[in-house]
Amino acid sequence: MAYWRLFYHLVWSTKNRQPLISVEFEASLHNVIAAKASRMGALVHAVGGIEDHIHLVASSPPSMALSNFISQVKGNSSHFVNNALNIPFAWQAEYGVVSFGGKQLDLVVKYVKNQRQHHTDKTTMAPLERVLGE
Repeated sequence: MAYWRLFYHLVWSTKNRQPLISVEFEASLHNVIAAKASRMGALVHAVGGIEDHIHLVASSPPSMALSNFISQVKGNSSHFVNNALNIPFAWQAEYGVVSFGGKQLDLVVKYVKNQRQHHTDKTTMAPLERVLGE
C-alpha cells in the first residue's frame, strides 16, 4: 500500500442555500457523510455545518478523484435525507475544496466542529466558507 498524507477541507451547500438541515437530523446527516467517506477509503477528521451548508475534513486516497469522492458523498447523503427521512432535499452542484498541511489539521478540525459558534460570532474564515469560485 502506498503512503499518503493528504488533507482536504470540503464545503458544500444546500440547493439555493435554503436552511434545510434541521438540528433534529443534523447529527444523523453528519454520520451518514462520515460513514460514506470512510467506506470510500477516506480518513474522516471532522464533519460540521449549519442549516445551509456542510464542512468535511478528510484525507482522501490519491487514487480517487476528489470530484468523484465529493459527488458520491453528496449523492449518498441527499439520498439518505430524501428516502430515510422522507424530507425533500438537494445539494447545489458546486463545492469548495482547500488542501492544507498536517500542521493545520487541529485548527481546521476545531473550526469545523464549531461551525455554529463561528457563524453566530461572525468569526468564520472566508477561504474555508467558499463554495463558488467567486
